[in-house]
Amino acid sequence: MRRWIIAVIVELGVIVLALAGAGLSWRSGIHVTDFAPFGDSPGFAAIRYLAPWLLLAAVLVTVAGVFAVDATARLVDGLRGPAETGR
Repeated sequence: MRRWIIAVIVELGVIVLALAGAGLSWRSGIHVTDFAPFGDSPGFAAIRYLAPWLLLAAVLVTVAGVFAVDATARLVDGLRGPAETGR
């Protein structure tokens, strides 16, 4: 098995893990609290955003994007072969 195939498979795994982590951290970064109506005041929902979790989600999506670009470049380069890439 060639090295670039192993690298692409590992990078695809990292992409999946980074996106899963981004989804989980995004869900942890948004807290919704529902308040019931009380007397004359209407009920409402308060949304609280937690910046560290949302920042982590953004960083993980960026990491997944970088690995996706690298995996695509390795895949295209590996499929072309050394004769076509000029090496």
